[in-house]
Amino acid sequence: MADHVSKESILGVIGLGNAGHAIASALAKLMPVHGYDLEEAKRFSASQIGIITHDQFDTFTEAIDVAILSLPHPEISFSVTEQLLGLETRPKLIIDTSTVTPKTASDCASLASLHGVGFVDAAIAGGVASMADGQMTFFVGGDDESKAMAKPILKLVAAGIYDLGKTGAGMGIKVVNNAVMHALMVVLIEAFSMSKKLGVPNDTFISILNREEGMLRPLVHRVQERMNAGNFEGGMSVTNARKDSCLALETAQQLGVPLFAISASHVPYEIAEANGLGPCDYAALSTLWEDWVKIMFKENINIRA
Repeated sequence: MADHVSKESILGVIGLGNAGHAIASALAKLMPVHGYDLEEAKRFSASQIGIITHDQFDTFTEAIDVAILSLPHPEISFSVTEQLLGLETRPKLIIDTSTVTPKTASDCASLASLHGVGFVDAAIAGGVASMADGQMTFFVGGDDESKAMAKPILKLVAAGIYDLGKTGAGMGIKVVNNAVMHALMVVLIEAFSMSKKLGVPNDTFISILNREEGMLRPLVHRVQERMNAGNFEGGMSVTNARKDSCLALETAQQLGVPLFAISASHVPYEIAEANGLGPCDYAALSTLWEDWVKIMFKENINIRA
């Protein structure tokens, strides 16, 4: 079934904004691709690069059997999925590449299942340029049959595919990944504000953070090597990390630099110290969340690509 989908299905992209335009553009280099958008200007722009555009949703849906969604809001993804499933001739597969919540993806998948239609959430990581070049990274969630149909299509324009398991996992990880990037951006702005106040050039501070012992160390050493193994012996203690965090807050106050993200991140160190974790490596902060949300971080990381 998967080979049949990749070679013979007629693909249609709904939503021809920046991301949808890039997806359609990459696929159109390999096969005919239909496109639909409410805005005439976006349809025209897509038509200029060889996308077969349609002014009417009905004529678009009649021409395709796999619908790829690239839409701006979760409620629009759900509404369009409802519209597709309400048709007399439905697509056999819906691939949602929009950024939506895991719940929206699950709701869409449940609705699709009632009509015998496959549904996959395939969130995209990467910029528009890499997307248009057919070098997308997909975070995929869905049932096995739907993913088997979708993967041959995604592989045509993929630099990598992470099969994350159940429906909604792909969207969830995209949202979490973005949250990390956006929160880290605030941390970096705060840090660079302090470095500028100290008279350190940006390039110098970039070089400092870009070392092996810099920004990657919390991920590689603390998460991968310690949190993933449940090993909190030795290392830099919670007590010492808390002390350094206090010094950072004091330094920012002396420099007149307001802190939001860094200030908020100090709170768990206070809680961990108060809960007797002081002597443990500061990766032991993870045990607070294990208790709060009833999870276990210790595992062997094995993401299926």
